[in-house]
Amino acid sequence: MVFMLCNYPSLLMNGILRLEQMEDTPLEDFSAESRTFISPFACLLMYLAESNRNIIGRGAAGTRGDDTKTLKSAVLNWISPKGKAIQPALHWNSKIDCSFNHQLTRSLLCPAGLDWNDPYGEILVCGDQWPIFLYAHHIYDPEDLWCGLLRSCLLVCAYKHVFTSLSSVNREPKATQSGNAHLHGMKSVTIASIAYIATQARFALSSSSVFLQTDTTTDSETFYHSFLNLLEDPDESKEVDELLTWWNCQVFPTSFAAKRAISVNSALFKIQQKQVALKQATNLDTVSL
Repeated sequence: MVFMLCNYPSLLMNGILRLEQMEDTPLEDFSAESRTFISPFACLLMYLAESNRNIIGRGAAGTRGDDTKTLKSAVLNWISPKGKAIQPALHWNSKIDCSFNHQLTRSLLCPAGLDWNDPYGEILVCGDQWPIFLYAHHIYDPEDLWCGLLRSCLLVCAYKHVFTSLSSVNREPKATQSGNAHLHGMKSVTIASIAYIATQARFALSSSSVFLQTDTTTDSETFYHSFLNLLEDPDESKEVDELLTWWNCQVFPTSFAAKRAISVNSALFKIQQKQVALKQATNLDTVSL
């Protein structure tokens, strides 16, 4: 309890109005009367901050858990051979046979640059060893390290599944569809969302049944941060911009179309060019005078 005999609306109003003063003045410099509301106000702020942090934390964990649960079965459907069943069978309600225990999932989780069919012996796969399924057509080019990275069909399906709607996975997303992106006003792909989906898709292929940050087997935290560090690196900005452009075309084509450069042969482009020319001519006349 912050303060037993307290008018909380009045406490909040007076506290908010005096926030700037409170930042610059030590508590002991206030009068005894002022301190009777300053201390409860400070305690109330701390309580609200802690409560909101716990609420946000529980909400994020719940959302992540929902995504993990729904992607588990969806990913199995996407990686199944067209018109055929996975052999030996993989079951959505049991992941024990996934990861490197099954030919299909281990071929997708195999670190880029390695060939699963070659006899390497026992290898410890860490979170910063990116699996081949992250690359377009599951092809890794050692001469062009950005080629196809984070552009696989599996990732696009997982992204649409989580952020747009379940029905958009197998068809073009429409502006009228409601999903997490629509509900939260999300109109473009972000770096963090790509890293999140890559982490979720990788976990769906693993044999771990519970998503834990401390899980050293999946090493999901290292995996997630390895991509964040790469995609937020200023030295990689050109490649990252190209990657985000590609992703926006895949997931938010309608929103992205509004940001595209105007076609050179369009009437709008010619009108704008005419206005630019008129302004330049006017500026030249003004300078000459």
